[in-house]
Amino acid sequence: MRALKVFLQDCSVSAVVTGLVAVMVSYAGPLVIVFQAAKSGQLTPEQLSSWLWAISIGSGVSGLWLSLRYRTPVITAWSTPGAALLVTSLAQYRYSDAIGAYVFSALLITLLGVTGLFSRLMARLPVAVVAAMLAGVLFRFGVGVFSSLAQGPALVLPILLVYLVARRTGARYAIMAALITGVLCAFFLNLLDFQGVSATLAEPQWTTPSFSLSAIIGLGIPLCFVTMASQNAPGIAVLRTAGYDVPVNPLVTVTGLASVLLAPFGAHGINLAAITAAICTGAESHPLLARRYVAGVSCALLYLLVGSFGATMASVFASLPGVLIASIAGLALFSALANGLGVALANESQREPALITFLVTASGISFFGIGAACWGLVFGVLADRLLFGKMTVRRADTQPD
Repeated sequence: MRALKVFLQDCSVSAVVTGLVAVMVSYAGPLVIVFQAAKSGQLTPEQLSSWLWAISIGSGVSGLWLSLRYRTPVITAWSTPGAALLVTSLAQYRYSDAIGAYVFSALLITLLGVTGLFSRLMARLPVAVVAAMLAGVLFRFGVGVFSSLAQGPALVLPILLVYLVARRTGARYAIMAALITGVLCAFFLNLLDFQGVSATLAEPQWTTPSFSLSAIIGLGIPLCFVTMASQNAPGIAVLRTAGYDVPVNPLVTVTGLASVLLAPFGAHGINLAAITAAICTGAESHPLLARRYVAGVSCALLYLLVGSFGATMASVFASLPGVLIASIAGLALFSALANGLGVALANESQREPALITFLVTASGISFFGIGAACWGLVFGVLADRLLFGKMTVRRADTQPD
């Protein structure tokens, strides 16, 4: 009861709203890739609904536990690069073999968390390079506010103006005010279309995993690598840059175990989020770091709610205008982007490696199926190494696990 009382005291409207915005961004954007993968893999509607249920419930349960356990807005989600990998790969394997590859990938990720290998790697990365990678990841979202303005000025301009006015008068409620303004404008502009949306509970479908060497090599191992490099590494960077010094190993271990348990229901991977985590860890959630964990709890509970209805509720978020989602997401990430750039460029001697990291990450390049965030780290660390002879190791990045 005491823990509940403390939580209720820490609750704030701004933190709950940022959790809602994070969920909106998750379902209105990255979920489209899951639908594409399901289509290319010729999954049945029942299998797709189970997949959506599994990744939502996994994200909700793991995020809820970790946020409450560490009183930190730990946002977990499904692997977006992993889903992109499945768009081109899922059709090549039997569905049960793909499930077996998911299980293998999840076990490998869990092993990296339990042994501490991942945390030791993260502890050796230069702080400026990690912050620059985060800024590069968030850059396109900041730019997206103004590209959305060009596409839908009647909708986005009022959102932007209300946000700026609200920032001046009460920063905590700026995103909430912008969101309400956007929904109202979309309603009066007849841009909301919820026809055909009905609420039906999801029915999870168990698929017994089968293990084939080809699926493990062609799907399981790449899925593990892109999840760790393109999701967990930026996810840790978001928490560190925001000022949270949570242990890395338990975060990776918990998400890995959630992935193992839910893989037979279609979950291709649960991992630390980056973009949505940046929304919840920013000052818009709450001025005090210690109270922003409420945004993580809010996000997790909404994941559980939406996941319970499978594809039906997810389609509600997908029905919102794209420019509305893009503008609200970009505005919610302004403080995280500014903070990342500030940390990246704070040390003059580290600016060149940080700049290289930022530019590579923001470019969106992809080689061998590996995304720009990973390559940004690679080029940044390489530049740091060539310029200074050894990496400027982060000292306070991790605490004993």
